[in-house]
Amino acid sequence: MTRREAVFPADRHALYQEHRYSAAIRSGDLLFVSGQVGSRADGSPEPDFEAEVRLAFRNLGAVLEAAGCTLADVVDVTTFHTDPPSQLETVMKVRGEAIGEPPYPNWTAVGVTWLAGFRFEIKVIARIPGDV
Repeated sequence: MTRREAVFPADRHALYQEHRYSAAIRSGDLLFVSGQVGSRADGSPEPDFEAEVRLAFRNLGAVLEAAGCTLADVVDVTTFHTDPPSQLETVMKVRGEAIGEPPYPNWTAVGVTWLAGFRFEIKVIARIPGDV
């Protein structure tokens, strides 16, 4: 039976402890990354929306790196948006810079009413390199 293993980035932010969750769980050759937001080290949100999205991707990258992955290893993406019509253009810009060239991972975008003070969240599933 495959056991789950918690993965945390080098600079863990306060939200993991405060809300009692792991940044990611490794199970076999898959990495399930918890929703990452544009949080500063103290857990507070980045006030500028584009900066918040960029920081969410940076936080995601740190979690992936802790497991030996990159964004190129991501196979499935789910994003959460508090105001999709006004946010999507900015998210698409930052996402395009971060994700890179095709083939692109799956992507599901979900409109929500609450993200604990944040306006954007991204969660992913990645395949851990070296495993088939």
